[in-house]
Amino acid sequence: MRYMVMHKLDENQPGAFDPSPEFMERMGDFIEEANKAGVLLVGEGLEKSSEDSARITATPGKKTTITDGPFSETKELIAGFAILDVRSKEEAVEWAKRFVDIFIEAGIDIEVDVRRVFELPEAG
Repeated sequence: MRYMVMHKLDENQPGAFDPSPEFMERMGDFIEEANKAGVLLVGEGLEKSSEDSARITATPGKKTTITDGPFSETKELIAGFAILDVRSKEEAVEWAKRFVDIFIEAGIDIEVDVRRVFELPEAG
């Protein structure tokens, strides 16, 4: 089973988007462990919304709007994601909790969503 782990941060929180060398070392160790365990398929962090970003808003039958960043609401911006290949939701949550601990140890508030990836049924 594949799960997406998305983390949200407040862009205005100190340290959220400018991590310390210690934070980066702990995160590097975590990523290396997830790679060695064979569960991390892909994972990336994202830049602040002020760095080359845009938001597209669309409603059927109405005008589509494109807004360049930075965005006015920065408290729950997606700051990164990972796709995990695990045996269960519980295993995905356990990896996500370990990821969260790295932020908590650095004094950074974080919110993480763990969502199962939709997979089309295999054709007969």
